[in-house]
Amino acid sequence: MLRTVGPGGAIRLRRDSSWMVPEPELAIVLGEEGKPIAVTIVNDVSSRDIEGANPLYIPQAKICAGACAPGPAPAVPDDWEAPFSIRMRITAPGGRELFAGETSTARMKRSPRELVAWVTRDNPVPPGSVLLTGTGLVPPDAYTLEPGHTVEIEIDGIGVLSNTVAA
Repeated sequence: MLRTVGPGGAIRLRRDSSWMVPEPELAIVLGEEGKPIAVTIVNDVSSRDIEGANPLYIPQAKICAGACAPGPAPAVPDDWEAPFSIRMRITAPGGRELFAGETSTARMKRSPRELVAWVTRDNPVPPGSVLLTGTGLVPPDAYTLEPGHTVEIEIDGIGVLSNTVAA
């Protein structure tokens, strides 16, 4: 089973976690010499209880089969400096809304270009690499993903990424 699933694919939860959340993120596709060439959406599903136990556990909290969903397609921004509006909506089977929120990349401490500069500084990054930016938009602490929930992430200029949690 792959760690990533595409648009419409079933995202998965860690069996050893009791607190899983979606994290809507702008993703930057890097080309030759680490230059940004496109953007897309990523749902970076994370285990909050594992990452909260120790900051060194962040890789384990984010890496499991089906826990990363990129898509719907790469887009080339007209203006790389313009902020991206990001909306996330989570629904239960039947369509009842469980969470809705929005943010903007303008609220991030570092711009997408600054993040690219940091990741490529003294670090060879092969073309086709994808940098996830984070956004800080997560559901409240009382929420956890459950099988059957659907996560929709929309970023202006890119589209909508929709994935349902696998049983």
